[in-house]
Amino acid sequence: MGKLNRFILGASLSLLCSVSYAKVIETTRLVGFGEAKYPAQFSHFDYVNPKAPKYGKVTFGVVGTYDNFNRYASRGAAAQGTEEMYDSLMYSPQDEIDSYYPLIAQKVRYSDDYSWMEISLNPHAKFQDGVAITAEDVAFTFDKFMKEGVPQYRVYYKDIKSVKAIDELTVRIEMSTPNREKLFSFAQSTRVLPKHFWKDKDFSEPLATPPVGSGPYKVIDYKPGQSVTYELDDNYWAKALPVNIGRNNFKQIEYDYYRDSTVMLEAFKAGEFDLHMENSAKFWATSYTGVNFDKGYIKKEEIAHQKPAAAQGFVFNIQRPVFSDPKVREALNYALDFEWMNKNMFYGQYQRVRSFFQNTEYEATGLPSEQELAVLDPFKDQLPSRVFTEEYQPPVTDGSGHIRRQMRQAFRLFKQAGWELKNNVLTNVKTGKPFQFELLIYSPTTERVAIPLQKNLSRMGIKMNIRTVDTTQYLKRLRDRDFDMVSSGYSANAYPSSNLLFMWNSHYIDSTYNTAGVTDTVVDALTDEIAKNQEHPEKLLPLGRALDRVLQWNFYIIPQWYLSQYRVATWDKFERPDVMPKYDLGIDTWWVSAEKAAQLPEKRR
Repeated sequence: MGKLNRFILGASLSLLCSVSYAKVIETTRLVGFGEAKYPAQFSHFDYVNPKAPKYGKVTFGVVGTYDNFNRYASRGAAAQGTEEMYDSLMYSPQDEIDSYYPLIAQKVRYSDDYSWMEISLNPHAKFQDGVAITAEDVAFTFDKFMKEGVPQYRVYYKDIKSVKAIDELTVRIEMSTPNREKLFSFAQSTRVLPKHFWKDKDFSEPLATPPVGSGPYKVIDYKPGQSVTYELDDNYWAKALPVNIGRNNFKQIEYDYYRDSTVMLEAFKAGEFDLHMENSAKFWATSYTGVNFDKGYIKKEEIAHQKPAAAQGFVFNIQRPVFSDPKVREALNYALDFEWMNKNMFYGQYQRVRSFFQNTEYEATGLPSEQELAVLDPFKDQLPSRVFTEEYQPPVTDGSGHIRRQMRQAFRLFKQAGWELKNNVLTNVKTGKPFQFELLIYSPTTERVAIPLQKNLSRMGIKMNIRTVDTTQYLKRLRDRDFDMVSSGYSANAYPSSNLLFMWNSHYIDSTYNTAGVTDTVVDALTDEIAKNQEHPEKLLPLGRALDRVLQWNFYIIPQWYLSQYRVATWDKFERPDVMPKYDLGIDTWWVSAEKAAQLPEKRR
């Protein structure tokens, strides 16, 4: 062999040795955070009764109305329960964070560089009309969502190059940019649409009649805007899977609609529906009385929980000029007298929200740790100095209803932001315009808790108009970002997940989850890092706390309150497992006791 040939052979062998091939991982479980609680061959979840009977009809009350059955339409209000009409590829139990087990998907294979994944479907999976669920349906679902679905879906999954059926029961996902979180998310939570039903329909439009589903319940009766009734499908293909054993125990579920929460509560007490979870402290303390309570027909319970609390509050639309300055938003925080409200309106039942990770280890407390400072220091010039030097706390009053000290602090901030009192009206120094805005609501209960804020703002020379609209109009204005302020909030975060992109990242600004309309480079950078580090829990702890500090000191909301228990009243016909899931009340594991139901008036049996 000549020197040249030996050189070429040696170089070729050296090149081959330097190539590293991605490892292929095959599993029946996908864990986005931490470790899976249940083994590969588990029989059922710990918080269910595997022998629970499938029996009885349960009716729930809902405030508002509905006009269609397409949960994913870009307009209109979908019927309650429509989010469960389609099974997902995998299912996450209520006692774990981000662990998923087989449902439509039977197993997955993926490369450890996260450039591709193959999902094998359960050969027994089928839609409610008996048509088999195939890989073509999964590929069709992705294409349908990308072309006609909500905008945030297209943005979130932009790194997926293709989703294709490679045989009848195998779908392959190819990534244009390898991304573990997006790859796992698609496999975990995609709800599969029937191609044969949706192929000729516009997915973005409302649907007047129920679609073909794949879940355990199907619509058997409905009155648009008034009620919808689901029945347990005896032919449900997945009823014997471990993820479903002990769940979905009601033979029928009906949702009845009411115009407001006060009317709905009276209907519950009169026996029009079976279970009511109360959000109003006043109602809970004063209104759950009457003959049906005295007779023992209705049971009232306070069930403690440890789940994360939502960051509920009066949310500013910071894209409105009046709320664009953080000093203004901070000043307005001094108008909410939580201590007085808790004592005089809430019967001392609540605690104040102060974090976007309330009741979790990710809540930012004290001063930043060394690990948090390492995250925050690169943005030091873009952040308020207090992020580094102070612990955030909402303003505190003495509970007397007198807030002169708080008002003085608010006026100092207003002055710095270019506002001053003129003839008892807070006025913009440059424009001469008075400070006024609108709080958009849809519930009389919200109006009740907003009035004390309105009165305190009036004392500051600020006019807050409270505008009540129906739920359909409210949703439209929320989607169009046509509001100044709403009483809403941000869903509870058990840990810093990539869902934070939808809530805060400017690339997802069209998502209504970004209620405040935040477009901030630091928030973008932190949420991007959180999304990239989902497989590194040790990195998520300082990232989550750092993000919490940045959000706190930007004053995107006037924080409200939270409760560490469920307030539940039921017509006494239910039984439930001995173990309650950690992160939910677990109503889908309850069942109707024929013996207890027989003791109730006939219409509630």
